[in-house]
This record gives sequence, structure tokens and C-alpha cells, in this order.
Amino acid sequence: MKRFYKTVATQAVADGHALLLDGRPVKTPMRQPLVVPTRAMAQAVAAEWEGQGEEIVIASMPHTGFANAAIDRIIPEPDRFVSDIVAYGETDTLCYRADPGEPLAERQQRDWEPILQWAENRYDIRLVRVAGIIHQPQAQHSLSRLQSVVAAHDGFVLAGLTTIASIGGSLVAALALLEEAFDSETIWRAVCLEELWQEELWGADFEALETRRLRRAAFDDAKRFCSLAQDTGGER
Repeated sequence: MKRFYKTVATQAVADGHALLLDGRPVKTPMRQPLVVPTRAMAQAVAAEWEGQGEEIVIASMPHTGFANAAIDRIIPEPDRFVSDIVAYGETDTLCYRADPGEPLAERQQRDWEPILQWAENRYDIRLVRVAGIIHQPQAQHSLSRLQSVVAAHDGFVLAGLTTIASIGGSLVAALALLEEAFDSETIWRAVCLEELWQEELWGADFEALETRRLRRAAFDDAKRFCSLAQDTGGER
């Protein structure tokens, strides 16, 4: 799509901050006003539009994409998306381990156990660890508590949290990242642990490296969007 505007600006409105192109309000793909909750997020979205050249490249505008998803899909049906996110807690990657005594199991214990223990203490839950890949259900109390935690966030945070949980297959890791209980690199290495382990054993594959690079970019974009939604260091 050709760039059709010259100026980009933001404007405070009754329910947040709107994006303006040539002074006119922007709408989402579903024709809803593109209004975001924080000034910092509005500035990030505006920077994406300002940074476009003669052609608009949608893939280079992740924050705009997250905002559109929040407004068009998540806010109208929050319960559905909360349930989808909590499903990652039922089959959380960090709970499924190699057989005891295997070197991989030792690495999983080292890198995953602190994150699981943080979640258990933070949310007053207990998560079942499993040796192998056969599904074991988590306690209903734990899932209910996690559902309450996720449901407490607005649609904009949920937009980023959905991506983080899906990339790592772990709700626990996503919540730890959201709450900054661990730094991003620690969480990233945890959710990629088995890939990194295979590379240590057999060497790196170019296609796998490129795929992980793209996943890391999406992971970082989603983390930043969540921070902007929570207005970390910014103004409403």
C-alpha cells in the first residue's frame, strides 16, 4: 500500500490517545477508532507510521498490530481470550521434563524451577511437574487462580501476553516476564531451552536460527507493548 499521508500526530481524547494522519483520526481494520490507553503507546504507534517510506509495510508495525487486535478482537470478547491464554497454564512447557538423571533434566531444573517456584509463591498455586510428555492435569485451584490473574489485565495487555505465552508455550514464563520477576534474557532462554540444548549437542541450523530470530523479535515486541499498556515510565 502506498503511503497516503504526510503528517502523523497523537491526540488526547476522552478514553485515551488517538492517532491522527494528516489531522484525521485513524480507524482499525474493523472500523473502530484507533485509540490506545497510554501516551507512551500512542507515541510508539505513531513512530511506526512516521517511519514508513513510500510503501507502508504492515509487518514493520507490530505495535499497531497489537493495538488493532486488542480493539477489534480482544476487548469485544475478553473471556474467550483469557481462556485461551490460561490454556497454556494447563500444559505449561516448564512443567514437562526429561526423565530424572538425564543431563537435559538437570538443565530444566536449573533454568525452569526458579520461574515455577516464583509463580507458586506469587499466586498461591501448586503446579504438577511431569517426567515425559504425557499430559497431567493441573489442579483446578491453580487454574482458577491463574485465570483470575490473567482476567485482571485489560485487552491491550492481553494482546501482548497472548503472543508471549504462545511463543514459549508457557503461561508461567509469560507472567514472569510481564511482572519483570526475571529479565527478558532469562525468560527467553528458558522458553528456548530445548532448542538451545539441541544446538549444543548437534550444532546450529541456519533455518532454525532464522526462525528463532523472528520469534525473538515478536517476543520483544510483545513485551514492550505490554509495558506500554501498563504505562511503565510513561503518562496516561
